[in-house]
Amino acid sequence: MVSAPPIDGILETAVYVEDMDAAHAFYHGVLGLPRMVKGERLYAYDAGPAQTLLVFHRGHTAEDVPTEGGVVPGHNSVGHAHFAFRIGGSAVDAWRVYLAQCGIDVISEVIWPAGGTSLYFNDPAGNVLEMASAPLWSNFTR
Repeated sequence: MVSAPPIDGILETAVYVEDMDAAHAFYHGVLGLPRMVKGERLYAYDAGPAQTLLVFHRGHTAEDVPTEGGVVPGHNSVGHAHFAFRIGGSAVDAWRVYLAQCGIDVISEVIWPAGGTSLYFNDPAGNVLEMASAPLWSNFTR
């Protein structure tokens, strides 16, 4: 069998929301992510080196979108999504305090068998976000 070519990582993570203004107030205003793109159907945020968070306007992305460079296939999601931000172990307490100060409830906290900690909370659309410190996965040890 032929081996797959290498993958360098995940470039984009996407969530779908109903209220783009509330999403921007949260992702930029609370989490501090710089917005790189503002459109009717999509906001894009810088989520770290070579990492982008795409916030799509739910119900406005099912159709293909022609561009000068080609067609972007339509896509959609139903229900709440989940993704995690990578944080340092020394930042867990700071994030716990900061989220509380912002009125954001940590809905769950998990200390993983490997020793990392995850703080789970919701964005305004109900998506489940996570601040996760290493070690957690075998490829996330520091």
